Amino acid sequence: MASIFRSELMTYAQLFLQADSAYACIRELGELGKIEFMDLNPTISAFQRKFVSEVRRCDEMERKLRFLNNELEKTNIPILPCGNVEAPDPQIMIDLESAFESKEQELKEINVNKHSLKKNLLDLRELHHILQKTLVFFTEAGQGAMRTQGAMETGEEGKGAGGLLNDDELAGAQATKFMFVTGVIACERLPVFERVLWRACRGNVFLRHAQIEEFFEDPNTGNLVSKCVIILFFQGDQLRTRVKKICEGFCATLYQCPESANDRLKMHTDVANRINDLQNVLRTTEDHSNTYLLDIARHISEWQQKVTKIKSIYHTMNKFNLDATRQCLIAECWCPEDDMGAIQEALRRGTERSGSTVPSILNRMRTTLKHPTYFRTNEFTGSFQAIVDAYGVASYREVNPTPYTIVTFPFLFAVMFGDAGHGLLMTLFAFLLLIFQNKLRGVKDEMFGMLFSGRYLILMMGIFSMYTGLIYNDVYAKPLNIFGSSWRPYYYGANFTLAGVKNSTYYTNETWFANYCAPTGPDMSITPCNPSPPGTVCNYVFCNPATSDTKSLCNLPTEAQRRNQPYPFGLDPIWAMSVNNLIFTNPYKMKMSIVLGVMQMLFGVILSVINYIYFKKYIRVIAEFIPQVLFLLSLFGWLILLIFWKWVSYYPDATKAPNLLITLIYMFLKFTSTSPDGVTEYSVFGPTTSVASIQSTIQKILVIIMVICVPWMLLMKPLYIICKRKMAHKGHTHSVSADGEDVEGGVDGEVAKLKDGDLKQGASKKSAVKAPPSGGGGEHGDDVPIGELFVYQSIHTIEYCLGTISNTASYLRLWALGLAHQQLAAVLWTMVLNRAIGQAALGGGLGVAAVFALWAFWAALTVSILLIMEGLSAFLHALRLHWIEFQNKFYEGDGIAFKPFSFAIILSGKAEDH
Repeated sequence: MASIFRSELMTYAQLFLQADSAYACIRELGELGKIEFMDLNPTISAFQRKFVSEVRRCDEMERKLRFLNNELEKTNIPILPCGNVEAPDPQIMIDLESAFESKEQELKEINVNKHSLKKNLLDLRELHHILQKTLVFFTEAGQGAMRTQGAMETGEEGKGAGGLLNDDELAGAQATKFMFVTGVIACERLPVFERVLWRACRGNVFLRHAQIEEFFEDPNTGNLVSKCVIILFFQGDQLRTRVKKICEGFCATLYQCPESANDRLKMHTDVANRINDLQNVLRTTEDHSNTYLLDIARHISEWQQKVTKIKSIYHTMNKFNLDATRQCLIAECWCPEDDMGAIQEALRRGTERSGSTVPSILNRMRTTLKHPTYFRTNEFTGSFQAIVDAYGVASYREVNPTPYTIVTFPFLFAVMFGDAGHGLLMTLFAFLLLIFQNKLRGVKDEMFGMLFSGRYLILMMGIFSMYTGLIYNDVYAKPLNIFGSSWRPYYYGANFTLAGVKNSTYYTNETWFANYCAPTGPDMSITPCNPSPPGTVCNYVFCNPATSDTKSLCNLPTEAQRRNQPYPFGLDPIWAMSVNNLIFTNPYKMKMSIVLGVMQMLFGVILSVINYIYFKKYIRVIAEFIPQVLFLLSLFGWLILLIFWKWVSYYPDATKAPNLLITLIYMFLKFTSTSPDGVTEYSVFGPTTSVASIQSTIQKILVIIMVICVPWMLLMKPLYIICKRKMAHKGHTHSVSADGEDVEGGVDGEVAKLKDGDLKQGASKKSAVKAPPSGGGGEHGDDVPIGELFVYQSIHTIEYCLGTISNTASYLRLWALGLAHQQLAAVLWTMVLNRAIGQAALGGGLGVAAVFALWAFWAALTVSILLIMEGLSAFLHALRLHWIEFQNKFYEGDGIAFKPFSFAIILSGKAEDH
């Protein structure tokens, strides 16, 4: 866990591998996952490298595996997971290729046969329905002809009207022969088809259609389609040709239908028998296909792991160089110093397994390249590290904010989300994710994957929300009265008279305490305690203060006795029922936000000095850290002191309690006054003139310190660098970097200069995205002009001074979002759940149904608005407070992430270049 506070020490090394043992050694290093290989052939395209043929073979195997995987998904056959599978030897590639080829061909043949069988079955089913529907058509036509003939005979006998055709015309019509075609068409195309047919044939085609009740499966797409049977009557070959073209354009399938009724009946029977036979064959084919796919599903995960590992090994080996004899591969890599022994052991195992007698060699190298940043994390710390890395990867060996973010991030979230009930729901959700984490790892959903990866973060936020909710005494916007209220607001004098005031008068607790409290010590005095010392417990009163008689003492009733202790934990529940609830809680939460914000910013400034000392930038400790701390404490440290003093002080007249905001403003505008009207008796520390004078003197000193800190931060570092450069030009052997430390000549000096140049380039690239930390980043080499040094330092000075005020004001979002969350919860309780409780008075089934309906509505709004929307809002605001207000004080975030060659990372899909 020590590396979580500061990144691992990294070593740049050169690796010599024999060609025969290179594959086995890289395989062992991939299982270890502690080494990052550099690409030594950046100018060579991927198609010109040594192992490009092996990579292409792996690509082809991956294509075949994707085909097998798609077939499994089509049939909804689950893939059985497997554990870690070792990368096979290179000779196994031939066996894998032949196995994949045979399985692909077998599946393709099965699919072709299934497609052909389904197509034939579809044709037979369509023909079966056509024969059924045409039988109905022709039966109805025959019955209509018989009715027409009967009507004509009746007309000849003089019992009805005459027919539409005379004898000659009827004879001509009987001599005319109509032709017809039958087929099926999609129901959705039928209206358009009918209109086009009418217009194209000029109304000379008679169309009959009937919808088929069952749906048909399209053998090409697998979708269910609704179809209709159509029969078209027409005359002439020209219309036949035109009708067939129209049917072909609308994808209608035409079938030959016999003209004779007996032939149609016989054909219907034959088609039904053929459908039964074809269904049996298709069922057997599908059983064989499912059996074959089940065998593939048991091994495909193992095959995918093997192919992925083989491909990654050859992809990595393409980054290496060959020596002159082409018998040795040369690689350069980054690796943690603490893992050098494990890497040597992995190389030894790879050499032994390959059967080579020449060992692999790992040599340390000195380099001017920028070191990568590597933190050892686990499932718990990984989510918090991801939050920090989203802002920027830490620079090499600088302080990592993650250990502190583990505590501060969920706490600040909870300050804005403070409700014990909502925190409990969030905690239970996180516990469910943890309990079923092994089953949920395979869920392939991007949104759920984000929640699952942050399950420990959600757990911490839920626990802290429960804590702050108990501090606020909010459980679904309602207080818990666990210890009983410590507040005794009123007492009604029922048994005696006080100073001539009759029984109808009641007094506040403070009135009893100030005017009628009697001493309770052994040496009891007859003088009333007026005013009484703060904190005195008053359990007795003078029954008649005018008599000044010690014998006329009366016991103060228990409900009117002043309790000398506060509420044991959190906020007194009596405030939830008071009319001035918001008047009390708003200033309390607002001042608490300022206190928490200044404390976190001060902690960030303190972390910066740890970086300065570690990197031996001692001038920045004096020129930046000390004035920054003094500036922050002189302004907002003094404000925090006033806040705590006002919290613990007693003011007889609460309306004349000092306004801290006005006090802070007049700290600059009027040195001699602590209140806007110039009166000194209401200062924060006391009403006397002497106390107000002391406060005014302290504030003068603090203002002077703040004024001194500005040129201190602005000038000291550039002037120090100028002096050191002049000394170096006079013949000293040391040069000076922009941070003011001495850099020795020779190799170390050149390395340092190159590092400064790299940092300068990195800072210039990053400046377009975000500003560097206050007083922190932005290195300069020796060639930077003096004017630029002053400009650069002035920018950081102005940024820190203005940022101190703006960042402190930014922490007021803790108060604003906490208030909004509490008020939204109160609205939901009052407008929804309170009415649900009121519906219980109805009784019977209607009352129970109304209660459950309103409770469900309240629960849905609570989850969707207060948990999801408000939770996301509080999360984003806590993220901003950490990135801008906290990390800005010490964190550069200009590093390069360590990307090791690891099979575990590659198989998880998180690798970027494999």
